[in-house]
Amino acid sequence: MSETIEDGKFVELTYKVIDRKSRHVLTSVEFPLGYVHGHNEILAPSVHKELEGKSVGEVIEVPIDGNQIFGPRDESLVFADHIENVPEEYRQVGCSILMENDKGQTRSFVVTRMDDEKLTVDGNNPLCGREVVFTLEILTVRDATDEETRAGGALIASADIDPSRMRPV
Repeated sequence: MSETIEDGKFVELTYKVIDRKSRHVLTSVEFPLGYVHGHNEILAPSVHKELEGKSVGEVIEVPIDGNQIFGPRDESLVFADHIENVPEEYRQVGCSILMENDKGQTRSFVVTRMDDEKLTVDGNNPLCGREVVFTLEILTVRDATDEETRAGGALIASADIDPSRMRPV
C-alpha cells in the first residue's frame, strides 16, 4: 500500500497554475518541488489541505481565488518610468526588481512592459485578481528524515545547483 500525504511526510510534486478563464498556463515548476508536509507551507493553505490523504501518482486540481489569498489588484503598485532611469540589467520583461520605500520596507516588482521610451513595473502578486487552478502531480510520499524536517524540505547539495538556471532578483 502506498503512503499518503500527512504531517511529517516528505512530498515531491510538480504543479502548474492555469488561468480559469483563458486556460493559459501562468506558471509551472520545471523540477519537482520537495517539502515536509505540515512543517513548510510552500503553497496556499487550501492547496495543502487538498493534498492531505493523496498518494503517489495522483493528479489533483485545486481552484484558487487570487483575491482571497493576495487581495484585489492595487493599481497604485503599477507605474512606468523613462527607460533611461532604469539600470540596464532590469530592462527585460519578466525581470524581478526588489525595491525599498522610505520606511525601509521592501517589495518585489516585475517588469511587465517595455518599449523604446518607458518601462512598466507591477508590484502586485501575479495571481491577485485572478481565478486560477493549481494542477498538482504527486511524485513522492515517504517519511521525512530528521534533516528534511529541520530544513522544512528537500536538502540540496551545492553541486546540484546549476548556476545557468539562476537569474538575479
